[in-house]
Amino acid sequence: MDFGLEFEYYPKISTRFLTEAQEIIEKNREKWQKPFFIDTKSYINLEEIRTISKDFIKDNIKNVIVLGTGGSIQTLIAIKHIATKNIIAITSSRAMELKACLETTNPQNSVVIPISRGGETLDINSTIGIFLKRGYPFIGLSSKGEMYQILKDAKVPILSVPDLSGRFAGSISNVGIVPAFIAGIDIKDFLYGLEEGYKSFINSKESLAHQFAVFIYSLYKLGYKIVFSMPYSVNLEGSIGLFVQEVSESTGKNEKGLMGAFQSAPLCQHSVLEFLLGGTKGNVIPILWNVNNELRDVTLPSSLEYIDGQSAHTIVNYQADATFQALIEQKVPTAKITIENVKADSIGNLIAFIQSTVYLLCLLLDVNWADNPKVIIGKKICNEALINKVSSEKRKQNRIKIAENALKDFFSK
Repeated sequence: MDFGLEFEYYPKISTRFLTEAQEIIEKNREKWQKPFFIDTKSYINLEEIRTISKDFIKDNIKNVIVLGTGGSIQTLIAIKHIATKNIIAITSSRAMELKACLETTNPQNSVVIPISRGGETLDINSTIGIFLKRGYPFIGLSSKGEMYQILKDAKVPILSVPDLSGRFAGSISNVGIVPAFIAGIDIKDFLYGLEEGYKSFINSKESLAHQFAVFIYSLYKLGYKIVFSMPYSVNLEGSIGLFVQEVSESTGKNEKGLMGAFQSAPLCQHSVLEFLLGGTKGNVIPILWNVNNELRDVTLPSSLEYIDGQSAHTIVNYQADATFQALIEQKVPTAKITIENVKADSIGNLIAFIQSTVYLLCLLLDVNWADNPKVIIGKKICNEALINKVSSEKRKQNRIKIAENALKDFFSK
């Protein structure tokens, strides 16, 4: 099936370079873990999901409150716009979001789903108790650690989470599929789009994902280090958040890699476009993301003849194309990715494109696409400070002492 995904980029890469890049990919493919995420069936038991979720897909459940962060929640955010229930993502104990959730939901119309592979994520463990205390019903997604024990002691039904890299596992495991199913998302269509995408993107050197990975890699070799995404639909921002995470966490190790970043478009045209067009060149790769047919589009009445009667998203599409052209005119290497719509199967196909691209890019860079070893550094510091009740002033003094050694003579090199 053709999902209508288009990848347009400039400057074009020669066939010879694409072939050379494929040789690098094949040479490095056996060095690293095989891409488990292309298996869209083995890690999901749909019958088990239906059985344990039966009490939460009823009409009285209006809110699906998901306690998760990073890879545990990003795939769900990518498809939340097609949910029939209200998905509330609580990614930490930031007071404003937590209080707003508690004020607008109650235990009779909500279900809480905490998610953590290792069970030690402070952002999640710190928020479970406030919902338990208020009597909210739970379904837990965990296999070990403190979170698992908290939920087990509270006699909460628990579904397992596979010991896989979270940012890649959300789309093919309970992590993303359970809350999506409860929220009324058509997971069969989503998984179909995902599976068909991997058939197209993961192996062929002619695939769009291969071209995208080689495009980014070619610019990386010239010194570009930031991939800045500009999503022209709010319904693409969850998928772009996944792209940002996977580019940053998967490529950024061993003193290599790129950082992903994004800002909503067309808003970004009024905040960062001047830099992209006229500022320092050679650092940032701007990527535009758009959809041809937006959900819930509206017609715009206007006294301006060239606007009157146009749909809102049509105006946005003109802006996207104009920005793309302006970047090219200013000799900025850039790309534009367009999908036909934001339905479940199309988003599944888009996620397959994103994850295939990042996997291939990691092979080109010769880094482990699946791990993120440095992330635990900050987690360990935070947990130790909390356990030992280290004061704010003492934490500052610790930083001063560490910086005196770690960053000594930094500016005099």
